[in-house]
Amino acid sequence: TDGSVTSAAFTQNRFCAAPVQISKNHLSKSKPRYCLINAGNANAGTGEDGLSNSKAICRELAKITNCNENEILPFSTGVIGEDLPVEKINKVLPQLVKNLSEDCWVNVAKSIMTTDTIPKAVSSQISIANSTVSITGIAKGSGMIKPDMATMLSFVATDANITKDALDKIRDHALFKSFNRITIDGDTSTNDSFLLISTGAIDAPIIDKKDSKEFKILENEIIKVCRELAQAIVRDGEGATKFISIQVDEGIDSSECLSVAYKVAESLLVKTAFTASDPNWGRIIAAIGNSNIRDLDIHKIDVYIEDICIVNNGERSKTYSEDKGKKVMRKNEIILRINLRRGAFSEEIWTTDLSYEYIKINAEYRS
Repeated sequence: TDGSVTSAAFTQNRFCAAPVQISKNHLSKSKPRYCLINAGNANAGTGEDGLSNSKAICRELAKITNCNENEILPFSTGVIGEDLPVEKINKVLPQLVKNLSEDCWVNVAKSIMTTDTIPKAVSSQISIANSTVSITGIAKGSGMIKPDMATMLSFVATDANITKDALDKIRDHALFKSFNRITIDGDTSTNDSFLLISTGAIDAPIIDKKDSKEFKILENEIIKVCRELAQAIVRDGEGATKFISIQVDEGIDSSECLSVAYKVAESLLVKTAFTASDPNWGRIIAAIGNSNIRDLDIHKIDVYIEDICIVNNGERSKTYSEDKGKKVMRKNEIILRINLRRGAFSEEIWTTDLSYEYIKINAEYRS
């Protein structure tokens, strides 16, 4: 709508896809009116032809909807390096426009799936200044997942009345606490995109102060929606059999905690141990030791799987037994907690195991 405010973030991958480049350009010139999303083709690594193709579908949609080409944001997900089927997309645009409705969120979530097995959608309502505010979001992603915003797409909209600066602040906080806290395979996609939209449709005072009660209420709920979507992506990770929360406590700063968490989460040896329900704590401490933390005192580190202490003061806990470890490792959802005992910061990320099915899915992806 004319009164909408949009805040976006895109992949930091240097090989960013054509639609990412076009969307950035269009956002710098106009307020967006339409999002045009295709699945099955990433339109990445396609050079000038890719840019031309992305512009072509925007032009066609602009013609149909009687708006400016710059008011359309294209998004793509799928196979990298193949030409975008412009004619095929343009052919169905009139019907897509005709079918637009306020309650088509789940249909959109289904239509943008690639290796996803389930659509990902979340909706909630809260009260702000005696008005009911709605927040709805969708996401897709299952593999090539380590967003750095900076093949994950997410679109979240609210009818709250808020300024661009305030919405940008919420976007940054939401990303920091959700999509930038997940990793499935450690690969950052060429197409990662996150769009946060406020339509301003509710009749309520505008939220313009970042320290206001109304801002905090809206921010907390948007973060909650984004965290649910981010965790849904991990739970639907390609071939995943386990959902793993990795918590790092008592670090010097947030960056240190995240460095340790990601090093453990992306260790193939740790991942495969989780697949086998094998409490191989040696792999975990090896990954911690590889996290490039200066002056890390390994003799202070404790490691827990759920409530089972497996490492105490940098060595096998005297209370630990393999039977205890195997029992908790058989769970589908597991919390791995690492205590560095050197500061006051804590961080948490979410990841998966690495199964035979993951290899099969990706080996056969283009077959």
